[in-house]
Amino acid sequence: MSQQDHGAATRLRHKTHAYIDVAVVVIVLAGTNLIAHFTTAWASIVTVPVAAVVLLALMRTRGLGWSELGLSPQHWRRGSLYALGAVALVLAVVAIGAALPVTRPFFLADRYATISGALIASMIVIPLQTVVPEELAFRGVLHGTLDRAYGARGVFAAGSLLFGLWHIASSFGLTASNRGLTGFIGGGVAGQIVGILLAVLATAAAGVVFTWLRRRSGSLLAPIALHWSVNGAGALAAAIVWHTTLS
Repeated sequence: MSQQDHGAATRLRHKTHAYIDVAVVVIVLAGTNLIAHFTTAWASIVTVPVAAVVLLALMRTRGLGWSELGLSPQHWRRGSLYALGAVALVLAVVAIGAALPVTRPFFLADRYATISGALIASMIVIPLQTVVPEELAFRGVLHGTLDRAYGARGVFAAGSLLFGLWHIASSFGLTASNRGLTGFIGGGVAGQIVGILLAVLATAAAGVVFTWLRRRSGSLLAPIALHWSVNGAGALAAAIVWHTTLS
């Protein structure tokens, strides 16, 4: 075999391994989502964090570097600057949204009806159960495998779409627990379907922004900060809106 043929065979082998890695990550994420949402309450708490750590360890053995995973210390400073900017922007938008009468009803989510519950969710549950493991899995492991297999376009398109589909199960009953959404798109089966579609579109769009931050900063710190600020600040704002509405 000539050197050129050997090089082509090596590239093909590496590409095949990259495709296999993507398939493994997607299958594990799909299984994780089903287990987390359709089995036991305990599974819903631990499954996603455990799966994220397992995927990280697995893909490290497959040769994915810390930079490819967004975890390299050399990008921490840049990631921190982007993280601060993202959090400041989201906090401003959430504050305006909670204050305006036209958007205020969308913050009336039943699960954040108390200040204490919102604080626990914002500072403990959301970061440890949702934000960090999801970002590790999607903007870390999946991002790295997709980048190897398909490049930047694949990361943005496939990664964001998969992130949107990831939220289908968690969107069941979304409209029933949010008065603003119920008033906007209605209730019943039709309202639930529309709510799920909107959730998928919104989270897929969010995935694009998270991915941009990840690539721009080179670090998971920025998308983690943005993801937390959207969910965590939203929870706290919902509790404040509930409190002021009832008082």
